[in-house]
Amino acid sequence: MRIRDWDRNLKVRLFGEALMNITFWMFFPFLTIYFAESFGKGKAGFLIIFSQIFSVAANLLGGYFADTFGRKRMMVLSALGQGAAFLLFAAAVSPWFTSPVVGFISFTIVGMFSSIYWPASQAMIADVVEEKDRSSVFAVFYTSINIAVVIGPILGAIFYVNYRFYLLLAVGIICILLALVLAKMTRETLPPKIKADQTKEKWYAFLLNQVADYKVIIKDRVFLLFIVAGVLSAQTFMQLDLLFPVYTEEKVHNQTLFDLGNWSFSVNGEQAFGLILSENGLLVALLTVFVTKWMTKYRERDVFILSSLAFGVSMIMFSQTTWIWGLITAMAVFTLGELMTAGLQQSFISSLAPDNMRGQYFAAASLRYTLGRTIAPISIPLTVWIGYQWTFYILCFLAVISALLYGWMFKLHEKNRITNSSTT
Repeated sequence: MRIRDWDRNLKVRLFGEALMNITFWMFFPFLTIYFAESFGKGKAGFLIIFSQIFSVAANLLGGYFADTFGRKRMMVLSALGQGAAFLLFAAAVSPWFTSPVVGFISFTIVGMFSSIYWPASQAMIADVVEEKDRSSVFAVFYTSINIAVVIGPILGAIFYVNYRFYLLLAVGIICILLALVLAKMTRETLPPKIKADQTKEKWYAFLLNQVADYKVIIKDRVFLLFIVAGVLSAQTFMQLDLLFPVYTEEKVHNQTLFDLGNWSFSVNGEQAFGLILSENGLLVALLTVFVTKWMTKYRERDVFILSSLAFGVSMIMFSQTTWIWGLITAMAVFTLGELMTAGLQQSFISSLAPDNMRGQYFAAASLRYTLGRTIAPISIPLTVWIGYQWTFYILCFLAVISALLYGWMFKLHEKNRITNSSTT
């Protein structure tokens, strides 16, 4: 489906959200450094965990809000809320007033409004795009985000360090402008039947239903192992914007990236992190389709196990180097681990889920990321207690345990398939 054939809602969102995502990624990866410097690494890790709890709760309610009050309304309100929080954040790092506490509160509010925006934005795509074209539309938005991940940190390595106040001010203004554009140029897409059904239900009933859906994980041992292995694996790739920026900021100091005689380019810690983060985004944008096709030639069991082991190897590589080219190489291995299962996980969940419980399985599968994101910031205080090297070793160990659990999971899955086929 060509972009020119898209619904107007999606065209407006694609370009508006692309600009917002680029500016967002100009400063977001560096926030862990900001909080670590402001509160200390130990306290910063626990504060980030605390903020994620609010985001998880907001995400659970986001779907209910989108179905009750409308996709457009929630997206407009969320963009306005993010804009106001960014302006407050800008005030907290301004030349006239500095308050890390206000900055953290603003960061938490941004996360909550972002979690509310996401379900409404995804539902709007499903509302206006036929099922046969949805995957291609989602892919375009996903590619747009990864382009932002490439461009944003490179620009952020320059502007965040030197113009932090003006950058946050610009992001706040852009979010408010996006809200105004969405209000003016898009239409509501909420199906009337869904709205009628949702208005009969109390808000807490929806939340209780979401919690009840997660009970499915204790009834399916294969799926339970998939969740646990995914949470453990997430402890490695969630470090992309947690441990990595703090590590590079402390360990990388004015290293020469290129030296061509009359022209050379050196990087400090924050610039080094922006570089390897952009490398990750670029490789994801360029190689996702290729690596996914490549991985389909192998057994799913082997791919999942090797993905976790690749994450583990990358953790060891990061722990052993502060050389910029060593970090670039480690990030390449890290990204390979990410890409190996990028196209296989959803299809594997589909193969596990009974037709009448597919929605519940996909909802429960998101625990890999919600729980992973909530636990992962513990790595930051760990660096204070046991140092960077042992923290990376622990992350490697978790990745290896994840690989072993995947092996156990597929062994049990194969046994169940044989049992089911023999009984039929």
